[in-house]
Amino acid sequence: MSWLVRYWGVYREFLANAFAEASSYRLHFVLLIVMDQLFYLSSLGSVSFIFDHVQSIGPWGRDEFMFFTAFMLAVDHLHMTFISESFWNFSFDLRTGKLDFVLLRPLNTLFSIFFRYIRPATMINFVTPWAFLIHFGRAVELGTWQWVSVPFLIVFSLMFLVSVEILISMLMFWTVEAFGINFLRMQLQNISRWPDFVYRGVARRFFSLVIPVLLVGSAPVKALLNPEEHATGLAWMLLLLFLLWGAIRLVWRLGLRSYESASS
Repeated sequence: MSWLVRYWGVYREFLANAFAEASSYRLHFVLLIVMDQLFYLSSLGSVSFIFDHVQSIGPWGRDEFMFFTAFMLAVDHLHMTFISESFWNFSFDLRTGKLDFVLLRPLNTLFSIFFRYIRPATMINFVTPWAFLIHFGRAVELGTWQWVSVPFLIVFSLMFLVSVEILISMLMFWTVEAFGINFLRMQLQNISRWPDFVYRGVARRFFSLVIPVLLVGSAPVKALLNPEEHATGLAWMLLLLFLLWGAIRLVWRLGLRSYESASS
């Protein structure tokens, strides 16, 4: 347990620094809150607009689709709060040689890189996504055990999404410049915000197997709505998660061999 206490102490300092920095730029802080609210409402509004013109999409009606969207917004809320900012700083560390100092820290380097930066404005903006998740969860009549499973599945989906993103972000060791990789990562997020059945053919297979972002929301939500038929999707997702962790470890080592530090 000592390592857990040590890492929690470090992460607590990350949180304190993030709030101190956010309080120094108050207008930026407020604008981030407004931006997040607009994103949540526009995402839900887009789906609602579609269902003003159709009765169902694939096997889902309005309530099921809106629950899926709310589930993905809850994942996005955690992602934007605790992870997202770090991807944009990784390339800066590579270009400037700041990664040298990160590698020397007595901490896991991936922890220092990808969990360092936190967005307090999004953290306190939790009411909207989670309120909609509860509202549409009630609309699809989730049972007791399904409600108990929801927070665990959201964290599981977040872990899966972040693992895919970390693996993709390691391409920065060779590209150095971050914009292309980060915009690719954001486009993959956009793909994951739709259930897998809206895609067909090669696209569906590619984003379910090669870059499996379609599993992020589709597998957990399907398992929640119909556990008898779709529980195996979670097992497949768990297997892929372990494979992703193995790939991250391998590519990280290859990347460090290609990394040219500021002192080299």
